[in-house]
Amino acid sequence: MSYDILAFDPAAVADADFPAWWEAQSQWSEDHSYDDPEVTTANLRTFYNKLIQTYPPMNGPGAPAYEAWHHDIELVSQMSDYSIGTSLVYGAFSWSRARKARDTFTALAAKHGVAVAMVSDDGSILRP
Repeated sequence: MSYDILAFDPAAVADADFPAWWEAQSQWSEDHSYDDPEVTTANLRTFYNKLIQTYPPMNGPGAPAYEAWHHDIELVSQMSDYSIGTSLVYGAFSWSRARKARDTFTALAAKHGVAVAMVSDDGSILRP
């Protein structure tokens, strides 16, 4: 299991409609690769590019080369799994990094004007 958190375009969905929207989004049925930040909005892309400076992706563009991490336990513990849609960035973090990841994620989301759904917490939604 992982600590999961979601950033999304605040214009994509109202809070009342969020559960159904998220259910549809989490089917991952958009016709593109879900590790490419180019498919998402400008604000989410900027947010993601800042986030991966602290929590690099496990795969896809921006992922560290094998040589960079296979002997670096600290880097491995920071690496995270992301799924990127046209209006969302979903992050799965190590539970040992949950508090710091949540703090970094929510601070960057506020700075870059994207909403956050606290998937592994209480499900609350934070809007810019």
